[in-house]
Amino acid sequence: MKITYYGTRGSCPCSSDQYRRYGGNTSCVLVEVDGEPPLILDLGTGLRALGDALDRPLRATGVPLEATALLTHLHYDHILGLPFFSPLRVPGAVLDVYGPAQEQGSLHDVLAGAVQPPFFPIHMGEFRGELRFHDIAIGDPAELRFGSIAVTARPIPHRGHTLGFRVEADGRSMAYLPDHQAPADRRTVDEGVLALCDGVDLVVHDAQYTDDEFVTMSDWGHSTVAYAVHVAVEAGAKRLALFHHDPSHSDREIDRLLVRARRLAAPGRLGSVTAASERATVDLGRT
Repeated sequence: MKITYYGTRGSCPCSSDQYRRYGGNTSCVLVEVDGEPPLILDLGTGLRALGDALDRPLRATGVPLEATALLTHLHYDHILGLPFFSPLRVPGAVLDVYGPAQEQGSLHDVLAGAVQPPFFPIHMGEFRGELRFHDIAIGDPAELRFGSIAVTARPIPHRGHTLGFRVEADGRSMAYLPDHQAPADRRTVDEGVLALCDGVDLVVHDAQYTDDEFVTMSDWGHSTVAYAVHVAVEAGAKRLALFHHDPSHSDREIDRLLVRARRLAAPGRLGSVTAASERATVDLGRT
């Protein structure tokens, strides 16, 4: 199992020299498993660059895209890349999108409402490729399988219907929780979160705020760097990647937060802590 980050930023995309190393695109992660179509986690602005990367081998073979996307929730920073995903300009391309059911209508209808004039020049239904949507009911865990890839989806604390995912293949596992509301005490861990992260090889976790920022934004739906470390340690995860970097945090600030996170990680209880950066790849191998 190989994981590549194409968007690591939270809330809104940003661009300047101070974001050069960790990147300014919003949530989008590619999971690759030998012999299986691409698995995409979230459809933030990083999806545009991912589309460019996928296009090259697709054009070389003349075979249109077949891929699956797991959508945690429908906030702007997790869907803005969808109309800019170039493989969907090719007839015959198929993208299956699994995401949380919405009270306002089907996943298809809600997203179609966002990708249409006057918000975007064309309607979502005018894409040449095919989008197929699959609503995941909010409540009990959902167990999904895509060839040799097993996925568990669970509701996690955040504003609005939000899912976290556990992905398993080739004897390896990762948990993806890009948006996670830390509790007021920043110690308690939701049972569903613990189940998703239990013993995984890698946790990709919301680490948007410093402790000081959390004081004034404690109900904005996100976690601190310290709480991300706490979740990973409590769940017995092997590695942690800090994710969903705040748009106000420069590369230097993220460097400082990473140093703090590594100090907080108890020796022997968490193998490594990194800060996710665009185009970085983590190869979990296989057992």
